[in-house]
Amino acid sequence: MSTPEGAATGAVAAARDQRAGRAAPPRRGPADPVRSLMHRHQELCARAVDALEIAAGLEAHGVTDRTAARFRHRDVFSLAEELYARVPRADRDTAPADRPPPAPARRSRGVRAALQLLPGAVCTATVAALASAGTAPPAVRSAVGAAGAVLLALAIRLAVRSGPLRRRHRGSGPRATGLWICWTAGYAVYGDWLLTQLLTGGPDLPHAAPRAAVGTAVALAFALAPAAGCAHWFAVRARRAVAASRGLEELAARVRPLLPAATLLFLAALVGLLLGADAAFGGDGRTALAAAAALGVLLFLARLLTVHGFPEAAATGLAAAAALEYLALTLVLIARLPGLHPLDAPVEALAGAAGPAAVPAVACTAAALGLLGYGLRALTGACAHSPAPFGPAEGQRP
Repeated sequence: MSTPEGAATGAVAAARDQRAGRAAPPRRGPADPVRSLMHRHQELCARAVDALEIAAGLEAHGVTDRTAARFRHRDVFSLAEELYARVPRADRDTAPADRPPPAPARRSRGVRAALQLLPGAVCTATVAALASAGTAPPAVRSAVGAAGAVLLALAIRLAVRSGPLRRRHRGSGPRATGLWICWTAGYAVYGDWLLTQLLTGGPDLPHAAPRAAVGTAVALAFALAPAAGCAHWFAVRARRAVAASRGLEELAARVRPLLPAATLLFLAALVGLLLGADAAFGGDGRTALAAAAALGVLLFLARLLTVHGFPEAAATGLAAAAALEYLALTLVLIARLPGLHPLDAPVEALAGAAGPAAVPAVACTAAALGLLGYGLRALTGACAHSPAPFGPAEGQRP
């Protein structure tokens, strides 16, 4: 028990400290500041297979290195390690009900390679079948072309649903993405012929026979194989960067150079395919080659963003390219109306200076540069390289 003399002495000392201008000691925060974070992200921590997955989930929910400092940690990775060590995890032998069963640990690389090469093989077979049916009635040639297009679409679907091009995140993304892909690919094959016909007053339907860019179609179909290889190269090195980084800034610095490197690797492979296809099937000049290369890079970046959890951005880039190509055709048609002739002046000037392929070259290059700039920000976070999806990531990432 305290004595009256002790209480009086304490009161006098407190009054003396107050007169001396001494501040009272600050109130300490909770003894365990991480506990509230544990309860808030209990499900994430319980399902995580490693601390990196927790770090990706925390970043997806807006936790930064500055936020981690309030929990007495130097960065998000250190905070994730404590959460992983303290939160008991669910039985890994029992898969959650809302997760798909894990893929087989070992899959034949030969089967994967065959699936990536299947679109090119189907496209080449379709071209050969159309060439052999050169003297057949138009209805037969149309049926052969339609069957080849359907088989090519199925082959592409198989190729992107396996291997490095397979989506790892739940959700279907924008439904119109397939439409933009079909439009840009179709324009690459028939767009130059159609724009030339429109600028010269045609086409004279139904007698006009469309001329396809066969070399471009074959090269783009075979480009799925190097696209898968470059996507795998990027994903493996990005995961290594996540494992070696000790902060979000360090991770961004490690991952940022990987995206241009992967894009350049794919572009080099694509240019090689385009040159080979031009030698085998004939080409339409350098502008057409540049347009096909720009479209290939655009499709590669769009798929890479989709694989890593950003399908909305991929759809936006593809839609922008398709809109520019559609606008060029529409302006030429509208200019045929009385008093509206000047509307097609930009398209006519561009096509006259560099050929009709300049339109898709400009459209796809602009869209590809936009996706590249977006990817340099979006793909530098840990949530873009996690093995499991985190819903808020797609909406909160830049």
